[in-house]
Amino acid sequence: MRASRPGRRALRLLLLAVVVAGVAALLELAGLPSPHLFAGLLVGLAYAFVAKDELRTPGWLGTSAQAVIGVVMGVLVQPDTLGTLAGYWLPITLITLATLLLTVLAGLLLARFTSVDRTTATFGMIAGGAAGIVAVSDELGADGRLVAVLQYLRVLLIVVLMPIAVVVVFDGSGAQGALADGGSHPWPLATLAVLAIAVVGAWAGRLAHLPAPSLLGPLIITAVLAAFDVPLLEGVPWPLTAAAFAVIGAQVGLRFTPDTLKTLRRVLPAGLALIVGLIVVSGGLGVLLSELTGLSPLDGYLATTPGGIFVVLAVATGSGADGTVVLAVQVLRMLVMLLAGPPLARLLRNR
Repeated sequence: MRASRPGRRALRLLLLAVVVAGVAALLELAGLPSPHLFAGLLVGLAYAFVAKDELRTPGWLGTSAQAVIGVVMGVLVQPDTLGTLAGYWLPITLITLATLLLTVLAGLLLARFTSVDRTTATFGMIAGGAAGIVAVSDELGADGRLVAVLQYLRVLLIVVLMPIAVVVVFDGSGAQGALADGGSHPWPLATLAVLAIAVVGAWAGRLAHLPAPSLLGPLIITAVLAAFDVPLLEGVPWPLTAAAFAVIGAQVGLRFTPDTLKTLRRVLPAGLALIVGLIVVSGGLGVLLSELTGLSPLDGYLATTPGGIFVVLAVATGSGADGTVVLAVQVLRMLVMLLAGPPLARLLRNR
């Protein structure tokens, strides 16, 4: 007896998950950042081009992944981070707003010189919280496929260029230090805490009519709890993080079509040029930040690098930079970009 259609879909999704796990392990060995997200993207993309029938992940799975990613990002808001922001609040705020304006300008330029709509182009260029931006881009009226490619092209370029810049320009070490992951609590307890916050946060986000409630609701609740140093939120167990990133990546990859690739070929030259320009200008803002605050140029550069926050923190740890300052500026920019995304999308659509 042939399996039912839902049964075949579940079996394909299970096989897809196994392949994603294998590819993620290989990418992790190669030292690529966010290996599970990249693995989901690559495997989903391969399936979309090889398979004859379309495959979609269940809606509840994507919602759950968004909520977990919201918790992951909210955990970064720690008391030490807030204390650092208070000490340099004016120059850090100005640099963060300047970065936001630059990314919006880059998005508008991309829309001006290509066939991509302004919402998609701007979301593709927003520098910060790439996983969160990709997770909610479709919900906010952008093309998640193109947004994902532009976002992770920027992250990939940053990962390749940052160690070189640290060594050649700033005379530091390009090595990556170890980052704490998961906290000291037993993983079952930490997992229950994360899942509870994800469920309550997503529900509260919808109740409060937040844009992208599944992401922003858990993020805001987690940020408040982390700011008060709630011990259960020392970290998110890595299996949850890995699964959430893999789901978001697979969702995007499965939606690619040959028509999307045609559009991508037309977008990539201008997109690549704008991304490189954004990275260079952000480096200039980092030098300006160091002049305004008395920080070292290396601290300023790492703090204003437009994306790849976990890799930036690892390089800061290995190069002897002030990791607290770097984390503070990176977290503030990530939060600003994620919170500014929904109203920005509405503004672009209305215009």
